[in-house]
Amino acid sequence: MTSAPVAANGSTAAEHTHTALRICPFCEATCGLVLTIDAGTVIAARGDRDDVFSAGFVCPKGASFGELDGDPDRLTAPLVRRDGELVEATWDEAFQSVADGLGAVVRDHGGPSVAVYAGNPNAHTIAGALYVPLVIKGLGTRMTFSASTLDQMPKHVSLGMTFGNPLAFTVPDVDRTDHLVVIGANPLVSNGSLATVADFPGKLKALRKRGGRLVVIDPARTRTADLADHHIAPRPGTDAALLLAVVHTLFDEDLVTLGALADHVVGVDEVRAVADDFAPEAVAGYCGVPPDEIRTVARELAAAPSSVVYGRMGTSTVEFGTVGSWLVDVVNVLTGNLDSPGGAMFPQSPVSAAPRPPKPGRGFRTGRWHSRVSGHPEVLSELPASALAEELETPGEGQARAVITIAGNPVLSAPDGDRLGHALEGVDFMLSIDPYLNETTRHADVILPPPPPSQSAHFDVALSSTPVRNNARYSPPAVDLPPGRPDEPEILSRIALILYGLGPFADPALVDEQVIAATLAKETADPDSPVAGRDPAELVELLAPGRGYERRLDMMLRMGPYGDWFGARPDGLTLQRLKDTPHGIDFGALRPRLTEILRTPSGKVELAPPSIVEDVARLRSALTRGADGFVLIGRRHLRSNNSWMHNLPALSGGTNRCTLQIHPADAAELGVTDRARIKGPGGELEAPVELTDALRRGVVSLPHGWGHDAAGVRQTVAAGHPGVNVNQLNDGTSLDPLSGTAVLNGIPVQISPA
Repeated sequence: MTSAPVAANGSTAAEHTHTALRICPFCEATCGLVLTIDAGTVIAARGDRDDVFSAGFVCPKGASFGELDGDPDRLTAPLVRRDGELVEATWDEAFQSVADGLGAVVRDHGGPSVAVYAGNPNAHTIAGALYVPLVIKGLGTRMTFSASTLDQMPKHVSLGMTFGNPLAFTVPDVDRTDHLVVIGANPLVSNGSLATVADFPGKLKALRKRGGRLVVIDPARTRTADLADHHIAPRPGTDAALLLAVVHTLFDEDLVTLGALADHVVGVDEVRAVADDFAPEAVAGYCGVPPDEIRTVARELAAAPSSVVYGRMGTSTVEFGTVGSWLVDVVNVLTGNLDSPGGAMFPQSPVSAAPRPPKPGRGFRTGRWHSRVSGHPEVLSELPASALAEELETPGEGQARAVITIAGNPVLSAPDGDRLGHALEGVDFMLSIDPYLNETTRHADVILPPPPPSQSAHFDVALSSTPVRNNARYSPPAVDLPPGRPDEPEILSRIALILYGLGPFADPALVDEQVIAATLAKETADPDSPVAGRDPAELVELLAPGRGYERRLDMMLRMGPYGDWFGARPDGLTLQRLKDTPHGIDFGALRPRLTEILRTPSGKVELAPPSIVEDVARLRSALTRGADGFVLIGRRHLRSNNSWMHNLPALSGGTNRCTLQIHPADAAELGVTDRARIKGPGGELEAPVELTDALRRGVVSLPHGWGHDAAGVRQTVAAGHPGVNVNQLNDGTSLDPLSGTAVLNGIPVQISPA
């Protein structure tokens, strides 16, 4: 059966099928897809060759869109706990159960007694970006947790302290760079992270073809490292020391060149002093990398016409995650490659604020409040995910009495999930907004499942801040919602209505209209806004009709840097214009815009933030540690994404397995053959062994997101090959102190035959 070409409205009939365009929501690459749909069911997915950003690229996850969309284990109706069992209920019954259960906790203990955990998929949905904050605000809770402290929070902190803006992501300009250094990342498998790149493999091959150079720094010889001109394999967790040695070399050999940044940077002398003790010879033993190799990295970065360092999980989820994330940008600054074509640049989101005149900002700080039990400082309004269990189980004033999880599975993704699962059993009420009955949601009193992706609109609100080329794309729902089924914005709006005292059956459009009115009132009162002085009511009338999320999105696009500013720029961006260009709008290559994003008190790049500089002393002390014993790292797989894609037949099996990878020589010395016992700070596991010389000696690897063998879980395929939960080896006590991020890579383990 063949489908006809896609029409301007995104779909066209052909026999019994039609096609529709859809942005893939499964990872940060945001590729454009063409879905083939038969009677409301997605039967095929391929890359959209006309997509302005991805140009037809698709990975195995995107190609399996139909399997995930139609997974028979996806919940299609709410589950409510009755007599100890989760049973199907109507939507009205489920919302009333939320009003009763959550309302009782808020009445008796207050909204701040409710903890909220938001998982990784929230970054891939309109609902996660626009409505989760309204639920948190409605509660007035400070007990908010997310996957960010298991993943990316060190980058937010380093950006906030250096640029005054924790969301000012620096991404590698891979299309124009001459020299790319990838440290602690495997973009050929991950498709990029905190750097939205459709077809990262193609970008790297193009780099090599145009005569550019690729250097990969990773303890494993990954697929990305296989493509590199040079692969350096340091000991896990030592990236910060290695980068400081690169900085030392830049100063020591007079290679520092700020170029156009010279008038916009302060703190260079302080950075020189910080790096003074980190000569390559001083860190070589700690990192396991010869001094000459480190010096070569620095020299090549400085000599290239354009160069950029890109770091990710390996520089974040480690003991010195914030220091390492900061040093990535320090190196880019010192080589003159920040905010410069071919270097590290700042994307411009179509839903960010329209540019204002440059002026000093308030800066960024953490620790505005602290967690109740261990005193962890708040970071970006969040507490460490590792602290959730203790906040639930520790009695006393301020104890968390209820939990809301939104698209998250912290029992598998956070350290010591067994402890967290036990703690969840003891709360007064638990609500989960999730499509699966998984290791976390099995503890809930009510589960409200959002519809599958084909029935949901898509705009990358969060990820529009990280693309390597500026663009805007919107996907309306490809399949109609069944009668009576709410979409995720409505589900979250009804929860907000409960918290605002209006009850679950008030009109959910009230939530969006209140946000629109408040936003436009603030904008029209801002003298630097493109709608300064205008009547907010007039602007509301100009918004496109439709669902509340579309009206909010239209407002954000119109107020943004490419927007029509409510008619002031007739050719500017609106939601209707995006709908009329279903393959997206390309706004061109990234452009220098440093002065637009700076929010530091000085109005400059503050290259030596005091709290980060102070933490370098802890790193200096670590240089004397011995390198004995084994350390554990995770790994990515092209056909997997955290814990929620192991239930698809097309993505399971083959090399996508939960094995302990170990160097053959290490296995031989230990007498390890087919199975091994792994003992970490938090527990012990057994796993099948996979011998590979891709790992440096002394390093073992287990993937994250497995352990699908819990009772009461409804994920049939995943349960057939459950694997083990690597985070059970971790007791959660080791955190990067500046960001509260759990140390998930480079943890010490003992290996023995099973």
